[in-house]
Amino acid sequence: MIVAFSVAPSGTPTDAPAGTGDDASVHTAVAAAVKVVRESGLPNHTSSMFTEIEGEWDEVMDVVKRATEAVGQYGSRVSLVLKADIRPGHTGELSGKVARLEGALDTMGE
Repeated sequence: MIVAFSVAPSGTPTDAPAGTGDDASVHTAVAAAVKVVRESGLPNHTSSMFTEIEGEWDEVMDVVKRATEAVGQYGSRVSLVLKADIRPGHTGELSGKVARLEGALDTMGE
C-alpha cells in the first residue's frame, strides 16, 4: 500500500520541544514527522505538500501514527490528511506508478 499524508500542528503546545519558541514555523513540526518516516526504512518521498510512504498496512499506519505523535509536540491539536492506495501483492509502486505515467506521456508526445 501507498499512503500519502500531511500532518500539521495547531494551537498552543503545552510542552514544546526545546529551542522551538513561540516563533517556530510549521516546517519544524513537519521535519519531526518526516524524520520519523525516513528512520522507518520504508520507501518514502516528501514533496511540498505530502509525504508518501509504501509498505504493508500495519507498518505504514504505525509510521503515520508515530509521525502524527511527533507533530503533536508542537501544538495542542494535530490535523492529519491521509489518502491510501491499497493494492495487495504489489510493491515498488511508489516509483512504478510515476514511471508508467512518464511512459504514457512519452507515448502521447509521438
